[in-house]
Amino acid sequence: MEIESDAQDGGSDGSTPEMSLEEGKNEAMYLVWDDLSVILPNSGNGHARKLLKGLTGHAEPGRIMAIMGPSGSGKSTLLDSLAGRLSGNLVMTGNVILNGKKRKLNCGGLFFADAGFPCPNTRNPSDHFLRCINSDFDTVATFMGSCRKHETQNVLDPATILTTAEIKALLIQTYRGSEYASKARARIQEISHIEGLTDRRSEGSPAKWWKQLSTLTRRSFKNMLRDLGYYWIRIVIYIALSICVGTIFFDIGTSYTSIWARGSCGAFVAGYMTFMSIGGFPSFLEEMKVFYHERLNRHYGIAVYILANFLSSLPFVAMTSFATGTIIYYMVKFRSEFSLCLYVCLDLFSSIAVVESCMMIIASLVPNFLMGIILGAGYMVIVMMTSGYFRSLPDLPRAFWRYPLSYINYGAWALQGAYKNDLIGLEFDSLVPDGPKLKGELVLTNILGIKHNYSKWWDLAALLTILICYRLLFFTILKFKERASPIVRTLHAKRTLRQLSKRPSFQNIPSVPSKRHQRLHSLSSQEGLNSPIH
Repeated sequence: MEIESDAQDGGSDGSTPEMSLEEGKNEAMYLVWDDLSVILPNSGNGHARKLLKGLTGHAEPGRIMAIMGPSGSGKSTLLDSLAGRLSGNLVMTGNVILNGKKRKLNCGGLFFADAGFPCPNTRNPSDHFLRCINSDFDTVATFMGSCRKHETQNVLDPATILTTAEIKALLIQTYRGSEYASKARARIQEISHIEGLTDRRSEGSPAKWWKQLSTLTRRSFKNMLRDLGYYWIRIVIYIALSICVGTIFFDIGTSYTSIWARGSCGAFVAGYMTFMSIGGFPSFLEEMKVFYHERLNRHYGIAVYILANFLSSLPFVAMTSFATGTIIYYMVKFRSEFSLCLYVCLDLFSSIAVVESCMMIIASLVPNFLMGIILGAGYMVIVMMTSGYFRSLPDLPRAFWRYPLSYINYGAWALQGAYKNDLIGLEFDSLVPDGPKLKGELVLTNILGIKHNYSKWWDLAALLTILICYRLLFFTILKFKERASPIVRTLHAKRTLRQLSKRPSFQNIPSVPSKRHQRLHSLSSQEGLNSPIH
């Protein structure tokens, strides 16, 4: 059966233009089979059986051919006949002509025959080739040999005499000096000098950057939306914890003891509530694996990926921070103004975004789940210890902890902004009954050690600056790894080869011994046990 399609530029009669043999002989193959018959001399009942009888046909380039018929009609037998892969117990008559020449198609049979390992007539060629080079068949051959000790070994078949390692060594030695190797080397040299071939991957994606950005953002957003462990479970935990915080600090008031309660509540929100953002590290790790794989094909740029990742996570981070901040603010009853509640939500949003950016940096540096969680937790502990709650910022040791760590610590800016948002404008009861009221500004300066000579919005601006710096650092790390990775791998490979070259075992690696001619041992003897049967 032939399946053809009419050419669009064909003749007026609708015929399909044929390719002449002269035009396509250098790049196409024409196959003809004439009066092809396949006979099984002894089918088991003493009578010969014709598997194929007088088939004639042809195959031309540019046409899709289909061989159709019921099971057992001889489709596979015909293909084996045309490919020269008939079993040795079958007899084929007729002609198979390829490009005008009568020949027998074979699959490497001439090379194996030239090397001294011709395929016996009673063996399938593919089985013979695999048996010569694959040591996995040695155990089967050994077992069959032990079961046929009474049979005479075929000394004419080298595959039954030599081990697999010896056969492979002879094949390699024969190939190196054969015409096949010479033709391969000449073709390699010819292809190596072809100019004008370029790697299109180095040119980057043909899509515009905004198209890449929109596609990546949509894909990442759908992934976050469908994956419960990415954000949804964290959102539920955040809401549950915010309800817990709201009930513990419910209607905190303005008594003198509420000063420390407000400080504790603000520190918990700015510290521990953002600490939970490290729970997204497994998802970040999987996302980085996808990025490295796609980056090899230059599907998109690093900057586009980082921006798309931030934009796709924006709705979920906003949902988390605004839900948490609103519940805590109105249950604790810090203040009644909506603008103050909005600042709490923005402060928490910026802090969570910074922590997620930090975890993305860790995922790019440490592609290991356990080590990444440990590093992320250690980073968050240092942030909380130097944020100004456990010890006020002026009391921190100046070397390293105060300068520069507290200035690049997002927790310090987040906590200062939260304290200013809550305390400025409030008055608290005095410790002494009927004493003067304590102003929030005084509490900020004398008790918490926070200066209020600049606006809380500058603290929020510092948070956003740290967020941008973390994203830029993330971009720099990915760019550096991409540029330095080939150099590092080359140096590592050279160093490893130098070390291995000094080892005698590497200079002369013994071939894997064949088990074809080894004696079989019982399982009990292999395990060091004594069987009463043996």
